[in-house]
Amino acid sequence: MDAAVTTAMGLALGVATAAAFCDWRRGEIPNWLTLPPIVVAPLVYGLAFGLEHALHSVAATLLSALGPYVLFRRGAMGGGDVKVFGALGAITGFDLLVGIELQLSALALAMVAALGALAWKGALLRTLVNALAQALHPLLPVRWRQEPCDALSTPVRMGGAIFMATGIFATPHLLLAWSGP
Repeated sequence: MDAAVTTAMGLALGVATAAAFCDWRRGEIPNWLTLPPIVVAPLVYGLAFGLEHALHSVAATLLSALGPYVLFRRGAMGGGDVKVFGALGAITGFDLLVGIELQLSALALAMVAALGALAWKGALLRTLVNALAQALHPLLPVRWRQEPCDALSTPVRMGGAIFMATGIFATPHLLLAWSGP
């Protein structure tokens, strides 16, 4: 199973790399990159390790895509990002939580990048105050309520953050496999 985990992490890193490149170049992550792993990974796990591992891969796909899907439905994330998280969950289906860990790490990295970009523009403090005001909006008197600022709805491309998070998780597996027993 160690060789399968190493292979899965290498494939996940490859998918994340291609997704980051496509996201950087065109601002979209194509279906040809994300849908095949979602379909093929459970089949491979099932053929290699049995039905239980195939079901793990399906469950990991659903768990990894659930949170991003909710964000997508609210207009806070792109559909390609949802499919990448689902594909990474399917590929790393040997452990149900790896896909979720990748997702949370990528979201944290994207948040840091977005905060850094706002700080670079000189809009960080104003945006944070406005975000706090939006969070407290229902509790504030009408005269104190603010309209959301433009920075709160600025899109952030997730491809790079997904690549970095996958690299952080995949590198130890790949280095251990490369160094030998």
